[in-house]
Parts: sequence; C-alpha cells; structure tokens
Amino acid sequence: MSVRTQTSEQPAESVHRAGFACFVGRPNAGKSTLTNALVGQKVAITSNRPQTTRHTVRGIVHRPDAQLILVDTPGLHKPRTLLGERLNDVVRTTWAEVDVIGFCLPADQKLGPGDRFIAKELAGIKKTPKVAIVTKTDLVDPKTLAEQLIAIDQLGKELGIEWAEIVPVSAVGAKQVDLLADLLIPLLPEGPALYPEGDLTDEPEQVMVAELIREAALEGVRDELPHSIAVVVEEMLPREDRPADRPLLDIHANVYIERPSQKGIIIGPKGKRLKEVGIKSRKHIEALLGTPVFLDLHVKVAKDWQRDPRQLRKLGF
Repeated sequence: MSVRTQTSEQPAESVHRAGFACFVGRPNAGKSTLTNALVGQKVAITSNRPQTTRHTVRGIVHRPDAQLILVDTPGLHKPRTLLGERLNDVVRTTWAEVDVIGFCLPADQKLGPGDRFIAKELAGIKKTPKVAIVTKTDLVDPKTLAEQLIAIDQLGKELGIEWAEIVPVSAVGAKQVDLLADLLIPLLPEGPALYPEGDLTDEPEQVMVAELIREAALEGVRDELPHSIAVVVEEMLPREDRPADRPLLDIHANVYIERPSQKGIIIGPKGKRLKEVGIKSRKHIEALLGTPVFLDLHVKVAKDWQRDPRQLRKLGF
C-alpha cells in the first residue's frame, strides 16, 4: 500500500499538463470543501447537510506547468426521487469524461455500504486512474487514520481497484492539499491550458449567485428541508442612473420550496430568517462579483418539484 505524505519538493516536469479531475464520494464526504481549498477561493457551496451540490462546479487550479480542472459532482446515492436519479446520471456521465477520479472517504467515519456502492461502480471504470483521498483527517487521531488507510487499501484489493495513490488530507486544516494537486497533475494528459489564467470556475455567475443564496438558506433549517430548497435568479441588472463610481447591481431571486408548510420555516418569525439569508448571501455575492448588490428575495411554493419533470426543467435540472 502506497500512502502519500508531504515530503521535499516533487521533481519538476518541463511538459505542460491540463485536464479534468473529479471528486466522488457519498454525500457530505468533503468534496466541495476540498475543491474550494485547492482553488483557494469559494467556488462550490459547502454545508454540513448531505446532498447540497446539484450542479457540476468546476474549480480551476493554475500552476506554471499545469492546469487542473476540478469537476465537483453530486454525491452518488441510492435515489428515491426523479431528482435523485437525474443527479446520479450526472455523476456517471462525468466519470466517463474525466482524466482522473478522486474518491473522497472521510477519516472520521468507518467505510459503510454507501462507500462500497460507489467503489463497485468505480471498479467498472477500467481506464481512468483513481486516487483515494482520505478527507477530514483533522477530526481523528493517528491510530484511527491508519486503520482507515488500511481499510481503503483492502477495499481496493477486494474489488480489483488499483489506487494510483492514497492521500490523507485536511481541507479545513490546509494539510497536504498542495501535495494532492502535485499527485493529481502527473495523471493528466500533456497539453496547453484550457482556460484563461485567472479564471477560477466556468459556472455562469447567475448559477453561482443562486448557489450562494441556497447555501445561506440551508443554514440552520430543519433536517427535512435540504433537498426541498431550490433557488432561481430571475434577473441581474445594473441599477440605472447610478454614478460610475457607485454602481449597484439589482438581483431578483426566488427561493422555491415544495410545500406551503415549509414557507414559514424559511421566512421565520416576522421575516427574520429570510432577512438573515439575504444579509449573509449578499456579503458572499458582493465578494464574488466585486460590486455592491441589492438583493430582492421571494419564497415560492413549487409543489413536489423533486418528483415533477416539468418543474425540474423549470428549476434548471
């Protein structure tokens, strides 16, 4: 078993490499946090609630000798709704198109049926190199980490997966994150950069704004709500008649839930919760877009949207 830990400088390569890596793992395995840590800026929404990522977010890591494009997929899971089935289809399509797959397994949770379910799917993808990434190492002691590394090595042997690397990381503690990039890059094909220097993601701004609002709306809500919230940005327009040195961007967005009874949870007593969602997300949106923002939020009911193909299309799935 080859487990990688930080050592002295990796040997420099004179060729330029560019390609796609995707992180897979069950919901809440730390995939989005890892994407953000590698890119060095918030491009994927993170939440301690499972199943928050719905769009394929690409984070772009620029190096002098390489460009690593990270594709963040929803967590693969046993689907219970039409939305769940569509999210799983997105995952499988992505796996077939990337140059390397990073399988994220949290250090603080023993391997379970969900991990095995994904590992079996991965075993069927023969050509793509696979790196096992042990996330959240800041939450465990060395003995627990060692046991997890052995269990992952064993899982690979059982299913006939040859891990290209096994790497323990802590995105929160910024431990071995650079090493992970160093190990993923040699697995990419040689070629020129695919995105301009300075680009961090290819997500449209409107989608990213909607995701930031959804992240703020997810915080502190009851357990039954995470899957029920969708956000659509209806328009983003610069406010007219503003002086050039004091621009303002008007953003109108709808927060959709599935049942009228959920409306009160999102809005809160006397609108307090929705106001907090607005303040919190506006701060992140202004940082992302680099301009002051006026955010107008409305909560609407889209009945059982996760099971309705027409509503799913309308909400962008």
